[in-house]
Amino acid sequence: MKKLVVISVAWLAGMVICFLCLGWLLAHPVQTQIGNPPDDLRAQPVTFASDLGANVHGWWCPIQNPRATVLLLPGIRANRLSMVDRARFLRRAGYSVLLIDFQATGETKGDHITFGWKESRDVLAATNFARQIDPTAPIAIIGSSLGGVAALLATPPLKVDALVLEEVYPTIEIATRNRMENYLGAFGQFLTPVLLNQLQWRLGVSASQLRPVDHIANVECRMLIISGEKDRNTRPSDTRMLVERARSLQDVWFVPKAGHVDLYRAAREQYETRVLAFLGKM
Repeated sequence: MKKLVVISVAWLAGMVICFLCLGWLLAHPVQTQIGNPPDDLRAQPVTFASDLGANVHGWWCPIQNPRATVLLLPGIRANRLSMVDRARFLRRAGYSVLLIDFQATGETKGDHITFGWKESRDVLAATNFARQIDPTAPIAIIGSSLGGVAALLATPPLKVDALVLEEVYPTIEIATRNRMENYLGAFGQFLTPVLLNQLQWRLGVSASQLRPVDHIANVECRMLIISGEKDRNTRPSDTRMLVERARSLQDVWFVPKAGHVDLYRAAREQYETRVLAFLGKM
């Protein structure tokens, strides 16, 4: 019996240590040299300050007499390179584009990834930058996963003309629980608090501050919500939570057979058709 208790305690301690390491890995900066932009984007490297001290790096891809400016926000642990394909089709359709690296990713320095909290300040700074550089153009945002979360958490709410949200979690509790269940089955929900309890002391933000579902009703611009039909990280039921709270929603699209992946690559032609139709009504 004593041996069994010792083994159980050692196993539990090992699991806790593993989850502490996992929390560090998830929030650890993912910085890299991006290099020169693709020639066809005709991009200008830009840097501007976020009000939390980060110098946000990005590419500004202007065209003459644009329909609007579209700000592209990447997902977690990704950088502006992940949004290049979207930038290409948007430029072909007549839009100027701004691609950025969030703090602690790409070439933008930062201490931690904060799952949308500090990143929301980068979105505000990027929106202000786009408005200053072309005051007459409407502004739209396409935010993938973390990028969409950051757009919703921005305070005060963003003053933009259109918002596309892709694979956005409703609350950090649900997002974490889903991932734990995906890897560990039903037992994963019991270990979810081990990750969530690290937020405050590791990042200085609580789970109660990472609830996009509480902010979506503040969005006043036109909105399109997209998610994967087979997404197990942001499940259809999670997306419907956002849909039910949204006041300015124009359309919802569940991409057939798609999981938690790059939805543009999963359904390129349909994505372009739906997004361009949505942006065209600004």
